[in-house]
Amino acid sequence: MGVQVETTKGGAACEVRPAGKQGSGATGQATAKLWNRDFIIAGVAYFLVACSFSLLMPTIPIFLSEELGVEPTRIGVVLSSYVLALLLVRPFSGYLVDVYARKPLLLLSTALFVAVFAGYYFAYTVLFFVLLRFVHGLFWGIATVSANTVAIDIIPSSRRAEGVGYFGVNMNLAMAIAPYFGVQIYEASGFGMLVTAALAMGFLAIATWAFIRVPKRPCNRDHAPVSLDRFILVKALPILFNQLFLAFGWGTLVAFAVLYGNEVGIPNAGIFFLFLAGGVVLSRVTSGKLVDRGYLHALMVGAMLLIGIGFTGFALLHDIRWFCASALLIGLGYGTLFPALQTIYVNMAPSSQRGTANSTYLTGFDLGISIGMLLGAWLVDQYGYTVMFLATGTLAVIGLAIYWASSRQVYERYRLDRAAEQ
Repeated sequence: MGVQVETTKGGAACEVRPAGKQGSGATGQATAKLWNRDFIIAGVAYFLVACSFSLLMPTIPIFLSEELGVEPTRIGVVLSSYVLALLLVRPFSGYLVDVYARKPLLLLSTALFVAVFAGYYFAYTVLFFVLLRFVHGLFWGIATVSANTVAIDIIPSSRRAEGVGYFGVNMNLAMAIAPYFGVQIYEASGFGMLVTAALAMGFLAIATWAFIRVPKRPCNRDHAPVSLDRFILVKALPILFNQLFLAFGWGTLVAFAVLYGNEVGIPNAGIFFLFLAGGVVLSRVTSGKLVDRGYLHALMVGAMLLIGIGFTGFALLHDIRWFCASALLIGLGYGTLFPALQTIYVNMAPSSQRGTANSTYLTGFDLGISIGMLLGAWLVDQYGYTVMFLATGTLAVIGLAIYWASSRQVYERYRLDRAAEQ
């Protein structure tokens, strides 16, 4: 079924839902079918585009350190430049996704994101890396908000957290598996071959997205005034602040897990990401169902405890077995956290602000990851890796305290009934 399009006064198109039909993608809410054609396409495409991005994540620090002789503090600046771009573009991404036709926006932003990979063939200075990562972050921000919003449109609301969990595992699996293979490709064939692999994965993602049928939705642009709440979910700001304490740890992992493993003598430290992926997958495929059954707060508490324990073990226990066990615990924690936290944001927003809710959720991670990269680099320079990862575990525990004392009440105050949201 194609998407009907209506042109408004501004000349831009938005999708229109025929009167009398309730949309949830190719499959109606009445059947509550999750694994339909479009949901599968969305998952595969999201995995491919996430793999293209994640292939370079652990190898850029290695390349900068070994090939260009860049110190850790400046490596943190390079890595965080793309997150700065994300922070700038995320709020506008949510607005664009809520206002314009989602499939064209998704295809365009993904194509531009993939095209930027070609610039890495010529990146041999720190300044060029910073600028390239910044531009890459701009297009990545729009592409990921578009992808998440399209996926949530497809998922039946009665199975939202479960669907978010399954869909999001594609990103987290890619962020855990792709770095492992990225390290292998880099060591065997060099940085240029790694860029080629990322380009290939990106083109496959675009080709896959092209087959998705985007759900029909109301065309309400003429009736939605432009306000701050169209760019960021204002009532969820206390939760975003809480999220920073948890996203910090993901930033330290992305920037320094492999370098830390090499320092403490772990052979092929990239194996960390495989165990991280195992934990993410094990938790995400089950935690979403539990959220839909009413265990959201218990899962959030459990996730933060696992993250805190995992980082503490990662900092203090340097044996290969504990190295892998810590990765598994951290993966279980984040895999449980992701769908639960995203569901919190989405359940606090009406369907007309679904893109804004997703962009706010992703902004929380962007900001926390950026702080983790920058502050983590400073802690490494001043006190070493052990202190940095101990601090990361401590922040997770602080985040747990904030959640129980504040964020939990904020969510219960502003959550929307599913029936009212349709």
